[in-house]
Amino acid sequence: GPVTRDEVRGIRVYFWAEDNRHVIYLQDQGGDENWRLHAVDPSTGEDRDLTPFEGVQAQPIERSRRFPDTLLVGLNKESPELHDAYKLTLSTGDFELITENPGNVVGWVADHDFRVRGALTSTPEGGSDLLLRGNMEDDWKTAISWGKEDALTSGPVGFTGDGEKMYLLDSRGANAARLVAFDPASGETGVLVEDPRYDVGDVMVHPETHEAQAAAVGRARTEWIVLDDAIQEDFESIQGLNRGDFAVTSRDRADERWIVAFTTDDGGASYFSYDRGTKTGTHLFDARPDLAEYTLARMEPISFTSRDGLVVEGYLTLPPGDMDHPVPMVLNVHGGPWARDGWGYDPEAQWLANRGYACLQVNYRGSTGYGKDFLNAGNKEWAGTMHEDLVDAVRWAVDGGIADPERVAIYGGSYGGYAALVGATFTPDLFRCAVDIVGPSNLITLINSIPPYWKPLLSIFHERVGNPETEEDFLKSRSPLFFVDNIEIPMLVAQGANDPRVKQAEAEQVVAAMREKGIEHEYMLFEDEGHGFARPENRLKFYAAAEKFLAGHLGGRYEE
Repeated sequence: GPVTRDEVRGIRVYFWAEDNRHVIYLQDQGGDENWRLHAVDPSTGEDRDLTPFEGVQAQPIERSRRFPDTLLVGLNKESPELHDAYKLTLSTGDFELITENPGNVVGWVADHDFRVRGALTSTPEGGSDLLLRGNMEDDWKTAISWGKEDALTSGPVGFTGDGEKMYLLDSRGANAARLVAFDPASGETGVLVEDPRYDVGDVMVHPETHEAQAAAVGRARTEWIVLDDAIQEDFESIQGLNRGDFAVTSRDRADERWIVAFTTDDGGASYFSYDRGTKTGTHLFDARPDLAEYTLARMEPISFTSRDGLVVEGYLTLPPGDMDHPVPMVLNVHGGPWARDGWGYDPEAQWLANRGYACLQVNYRGSTGYGKDFLNAGNKEWAGTMHEDLVDAVRWAVDGGIADPERVAIYGGSYGGYAALVGATFTPDLFRCAVDIVGPSNLITLINSIPPYWKPLLSIFHERVGNPETEEDFLKSRSPLFFVDNIEIPMLVAQGANDPRVKQAEAEQVVAAMREKGIEHEYMLFEDEGHGFARPENRLKFYAAAEKFLAGHLGGRYEE
């Protein structure tokens, strides 16, 4: 039977505690992102809220096989702006404050004795510093300073087994993030995995020895570089189990059996039990077995050259089966913007393809994964060259005979919602309609109303978006709200009332302006949602409205 009984928002973040008794999960209220940490005992069904603090956000830091009854957790209990590090005893629910935040720490790193000996801070210049200490009583010392150009492509992975060295992702002296071993005593770093264009993302670390065994490079697909010869044959055997991209999600104590998860574009995640002795895998289950009844689409990696010569990559999902081209297209813009779309099962891409649209997803400049030059090319380019990449992507699809130029929509959430607003105000001739989900319309109010615990990260916004105190006119020139007179296309705007990142006012300002001008629009406000929609009934309501809206303007299918 079910382990948890949350009938409101569904549970999206969960993991086994090392005591082998408790499943830990995070849940917020109405999308406020004040995550509470719950422990549930599957054998009894007992569910405890371990952090029942009003207005406090819990951040799991670390768990350890050596300390199975303990979790390290960050809580902004003393100050809403700063997370201190606490030791939580699972059996009793007791908290102990073990490290106070000196004022700018945005992440903690514990060694394998569960001592918090590393801290990542945010600097006023938009960079970050790695602070280290020998033991918990010592003063913090700055071990590495990453400048603003390296800050989003660098950071700690964890301490080595002996606690003397540290694995880092580090883009200093390179374009893309490399996996390196750093020796604080000498200050030297040794490169373990590197790629000239693509960042190292995931690192697989042995749960007992804490040695790095493999690193994933996120190219068009996820590719693993093996460091430990002992697992080379395992990785080769696993790759043969499924056409998807895989990750090892769990390992037994003896390290003889692994749980391996595959993601593939035409189905949900597939889980296998892998036996290292026989080098064979047994299929356990599929996360979404009912998808097998549908003909799903393939997601193809694409690339094109932007007008100023950058190679921009992305993914194209076409309706399955033989279709006459060109077809109507939805440009589905990812949020972040310091994030990326990857290959795999994407429910929105499948939904759009099923309804008869090409779905184009673009990792425009400012996206992560493609090295720091490409990421930093997006600095202060919101509604600038970041948007030109999206425009160039549409032109690429039209020139290639994929998309009908008269029937292209722009659609997205968060930064993607902002991009949809920019599409409607800055380049309205290119798009037939726009869908904005929780997108900011005014960059000044966006930056001035961030959640308190983002305060230490404010310098990143100033560096990469703009500073409202010194660049008000510039930020206005990049804010769709001040260009609503240009809107000529119908818009669907959807917003969560409890959104801590993009406040309700961001949507209502632009809706009020459209109403005043008599522009065709629909506005959906979800009172019990935040930055995106979690409740199944709300998601169904939104997607039903969105597909009807798209069908009305692009001519695809929809269900009543």
